[in-house]
Amino acid sequence: MSAQDRQTREKPSADAEEHARLTEQDGILTLTIDRQCKRNAISPQVTDLLWRAATMLGDRDDLRCLVITGVGPYFTAGVDLSARVGNRPANPETEHLHPGWNFRRNYRSHHLLYDEFESIEKPIIVAANGICLGAGVEMAVSCDFRFCTPDAEFGVPEVHIGMLAGSGGTSRLTRLIGPAWGKWMAMAGRRVGAEQAKQIGLVHDVFPSETFMDEVYAFCRDLTNIPPEVLGIAKLAVDMYADISDRTAQRHIDRLLVTGLMSGPEFLKRAGKFGYERRHAIQPEA
Repeated sequence: MSAQDRQTREKPSADAEEHARLTEQDGILTLTIDRQCKRNAISPQVTDLLWRAATMLGDRDDLRCLVITGVGPYFTAGVDLSARVGNRPANPETEHLHPGWNFRRNYRSHHLLYDEFESIEKPIIVAANGICLGAGVEMAVSCDFRFCTPDAEFGVPEVHIGMLAGSGGTSRLTRLIGPAWGKWMAMAGRRVGAEQAKQIGLVHDVFPSETFMDEVYAFCRDLTNIPPEVLGIAKLAVDMYADISDRTAQRHIDRLLVTGLMSGPEFLKRAGKFGYERRHAIQPEA
């Protein structure tokens, strides 16, 4: 992302806070979607604030993780179809010359947000307080951890309007839950409830509604006790291993990653409490 783009992301539109809000405490950044009159549909203003949150998380060392949640019976009903999608619209005078190319360029700008979530070496958590549809699922599967209340439901209903869930609601979703359940959701357009979502690996846990955010923040505080360097490397490593089928290559990557971490100050300090001696670590040549 260029410096100009970064500066733009840090200054969302004036009414962005009317659709969602950002708060931070103890190194935990929280974005809360609060657009209940539209079932928390993701508007351009919400997208702007999501970009701002991603930029803040990536740039600030004092922020350790991001939580995305909502207010009301919906986490989000998905993208607001009455608003524009993407931030690179074509020139109206020439759009007809290359309609497909122009559409894909603008559509990709929407994809880049979820790609950014995956690339930030800090945990991003979706706390689905209620029903999560369409782009909400696409956002959730690009994040690292997913929790929900017992009232939550998940679905990618795009097929019912003649469309494919094309921002990760088919590709990332299938990568996460496998082709059988991927077809159930993205092809048949069926929803899954909270417990079923946990069974198929779509969410990590289901917390009671009454203590939902307390449980989520307790998990986040546990994450902040893990050294940030190893947390970031672990995130990248898991994603790499999911894409690499060669087991020999996986072991090579294991050794390379551990080589760097083993001589790091956090490991030496923490392992020393268990009798690990510095002489066991890799020492630079004199």
